[in-house]
Amino acid sequence: MIRQPTAPTERRSPSLAARVSSNLLRAPAFFLVTGIFGSFSLLASLFEREGRLQHRIARSWARVSLLTAGVRATVTGRENLRPRAIYAANHTSFLDVPLIFAMLPFQFRILAKQSLWKWPFIGWHLHRSGQIPIDEEKADSSVAGLNRALKVLKSGLPLVIFPEGGRTPDGRLQPFMNGPAYLAIRARVPVIPIAVCGAFGVLPMHGKHFVPGPVELRLGEPIETTGYTIREAEQLTARVRAEILELGGQADGQRDAQAVRAEQNR
Repeated sequence: MIRQPTAPTERRSPSLAARVSSNLLRAPAFFLVTGIFGSFSLLASLFEREGRLQHRIARSWARVSLLTAGVRATVTGRENLRPRAIYAANHTSFLDVPLIFAMLPFQFRILAKQSLWKWPFIGWHLHRSGQIPIDEEKADSSVAGLNRALKVLKSGLPLVIFPEGGRTPDGRLQPFMNGPAYLAIRARVPVIPIAVCGAFGVLPMHGKHFVPGPVELRLGEPIETTGYTIREAEQLTARVRAEILELGGQADGQRDAQAVRAEQNR
């Protein structure tokens, strides 16, 4: 049973100065930076197919974008990084993606909603750099996306997934899909939980202004999938969700994580 969260992440109201700064400086600069780096990425895709150069361009875009948005980003738990794993993160803001690109120090692939592929520049980069679209409303598309993701993992590249399937509208951690757990069990790779803290306050879903502030990426200890079967994907999903809640400092997540560990150690 996956418990619903009890307390939302704080949503900060922008001051008049923050709104003016966002409208006149930060937002235009953010879109300009995205267009410039997106064009560089598209150009780079004409010369190399493995995506290394495009990934470096994406990391540069991410750093500049976060700076433009007024984000002071930090990361904890670097010792938990693994070169071949599934990184499962909560999805609080549009800024989660540049934050992950900026903070993870190696090439990876993202499994994301197919609707993002329709965005100018960003969609072009996603398509040309080998990221993996998935349409949750179409069963055949979902299966095809999971199969592509499995091939990526077996090729040795790590995978980043947002198990909620989309951004949270209120800061609360939403129910998780079992797809990431299924992939981890099939590929026999660990799941590394990630808690994105603070991004919701900077730019929440449907937010119209950047509210500068600190954002932290917290990496949890790897959850090994050895011993799990496909039928136990829901149990693994519950454990990953509880760990992310705990990393985020929510009390119900600490209780859930302790309960899941106790049950699995019986």
